[in-house]
Parts: sequence; structure tokens; C-alpha cells
Amino acid sequence: MTPIQPLTQQTVSALMALADQPNLSLYMPTHRTFPERTQDPIRLKNLFKTLETSLQQRYPQLQKDTVLAPIQALIDDAAFWNNCPAGIAIFAGQAHFQVVGLHQPVEEVAIVNSHPYLKPLLRLAPLADRYQVLCLSRDSVSVHEGSTQRLHAVELPDSVPTNLVEALGDELTSRDQQGHPDGFSGGGERGDPMMHESGGGGKQDEINLDRERFFRIVDKQITEHCSRVTKLPLILAALPENQAVFRALSRNPLLMAEGVEVDPATLSSAQLASACGELMSIRHGKKLDEAFNRYGVAVGQQLAGDQLPAIARAAVEGRVALLLVAAEQRVAGTMDLSSGEVVLHEDGDPATEDVLDELILAVIRHGGEVVVVPPERVMPTDSGVAAVYRY
Repeated sequence: MTPIQPLTQQTVSALMALADQPNLSLYMPTHRTFPERTQDPIRLKNLFKTLETSLQQRYPQLQKDTVLAPIQALIDDAAFWNNCPAGIAIFAGQAHFQVVGLHQPVEEVAIVNSHPYLKPLLRLAPLADRYQVLCLSRDSVSVHEGSTQRLHAVELPDSVPTNLVEALGDELTSRDQQGHPDGFSGGGERGDPMMHESGGGGKQDEINLDRERFFRIVDKQITEHCSRVTKLPLILAALPENQAVFRALSRNPLLMAEGVEVDPATLSSAQLASACGELMSIRHGKKLDEAFNRYGVAVGQQLAGDQLPAIARAAVEGRVALLLVAAEQRVAGTMDLSSGEVVLHEDGDPATEDVLDELILAVIRHGGEVVVVPPERVMPTDSGVAAVYRY
């Protein structure tokens, strides 16, 4: 079975490196239920024909069978279709072939160009950003890593304590001093143990002090051995009272302000991934707000543009710092990546090149930032594009 790779920022970077050579790009939604799933191979077969025709027209000198064979093989690969996510993106060329799994359905498109067609991928990539999640309770810790597509446990180095005893050792207040088993009853992870009147208030103070010391050690070790190594945002999964204590003493710059405020022990892996995915979506929404605000400020400074020809010229000159592109906007035509000249086509054929994808490539090549705006967000311009200029 052909492997399906997860969508990551590294995936996008690797595809960017395939520019300036023949590239076949194909996107399509897929289904997991019957009878819709039986139609997916037929959809791929139709898109395959589009690629075959376009390849003959654009690169007649190529050996079509060699380039197209891996895609054609997927049509009858039952195991492949049984394991597809919500959508797939297929990229092929003379020396490369890969299938990328997408966590959301995408519009069908098949394009032959001198670079991979990236706009749909760039729209979804921020939602597939990787993160780590610290699952924390009063006396235990674990770390998971993943994205909206998958989540797996991280094997921590020996120096990172996974429970209270490992962290504090001989410095841990003994259980009998804490009133256990006769000093308290009830309680648990949801709250502080319920002390008997004979236990004394000092014992609860010791328990809270142990928790703070434990959290401080965990924060230091996770920061050093996880966050500084991976550079990934860190989500805290813990009860509200533990969230408050941990955040008050944490020095981890990658700890996200929002957390999963439940006992992580009560969540399955899928539930934890879903809760973290919602927080990452909120984070992406805030980044969109920041990008829109940057454009608004640039308008006031006369460092903004909303007309495609002018933005294209600025892009090849390296003057575009930020480009906003409407996800569902397509502009049929071509763009000269040397001069920035744009030639529009009236043809509505979905196989026709998209000028906006050429524009995206030009901006990224010159170190600019590209934000593909999802359809649920209203673009700040009517043209479907907006740019913030460096000068």
C-alpha cells in the first residue's frame, strides 16, 4: 500500500524545493463510509485523465507513463482507499511521488505546472501545526506530541521525573506526616484532600508545598529537555487549580496561555487530541487577526496593496512582507516570476494555472509570509489578495 504522509510544515518546505521542474498536483476529498467510498477511485480516475492531457500539452517530451504510473496504481489499491483521511493531496514528477493526508476535505483539482500547487496545502498547514501537551496532576506527568491528525506519547529522558516521588525523593513530605492513611479521607485529583480536624492545618500546607516543588522541577525539566529541543508550543492539560499553580511558577516561554482544564487521566488519546486541536484552531484564528491588523496598519502607512498586477511586480522585487490570499479565489492565467507580469485567461478550466499560486511562490522565495485566508473569514479587500509592503 502507498504510504500516506502527514501534513506538516516540513512537508510544505520539501515541496517548495521541487520548483522549476515538471510537477503534477492533485487534490481530492475522500470518504470513509459506504457507498461514497466506492466512488473515490472513480474520481481519481477522472482527475488522472486531466493530468494525462495536461502533461501531454505542457511537457510533450516527458515519458508520461513513468510519471503517471504511481498515480494510476492508486486507482485499484483497495488498501489505500480503506485508510484515507478526509482528503488527500498527490504530488508527482520525474523523481518524486508522495501522498499527503489532509484532515479536512478539499476541492477537486488536478494541475500540471513547473512547481507543486500549494495554495490548498498552505490553507490547511497552520491547522496541522505540531505541538506538545503536558499532562499534569499533583503527582504525575507525561508528555504527548502531535497535531490534529495524530497524537503520540513522548518517551522522556531519565532526568525528567514522571511522578512526585521521582521529583522530590527524600525531600518529599512523608505520607504519614501528610495525614495518610489516617490523616484524611476523600479528596483526590479534583481537589485538596479533606483533612480530619485532628490532622492540623500544617499538613495541608505541606501537601501544597510538595505540589509547588514538584511543578517547579517539572517545568524546569520539560523546558530544557522538550520545549528547547522541539521549539513546539506547549499545551497544559490539568485541572484548573493545578493550571493556576503551574502557570504562576512556570518560566517556559512556549507554554500556551490556554490549556485543557480537565484531569488528563479522564481523557482518551482521541479526546485529548480533539481538545488540543480546538486550542490550536483558536491560536490560528488569533494569528489571522494579527495578519489582518498588520494590513490595516499598513494601509494607514501607505504600505499596502490590493491589486494583483501591482502586488505581482512587488513580489518579484522582494517588496512583499505579508501576502493575504482568499482560499477559494482562483485567477486563471500565468505570472512571469522574473518580471511579475500577469497574463489572465478567461478559460475556467480547473486544470489551468492559478496566478495566485505563482504569486505565493514568488513571495515565499523572497522571504515573505503568506497567509491563506479560509472562506469563513472575510478578506479585507474585494480583489481576493492583499499585501503588506516592506517599502
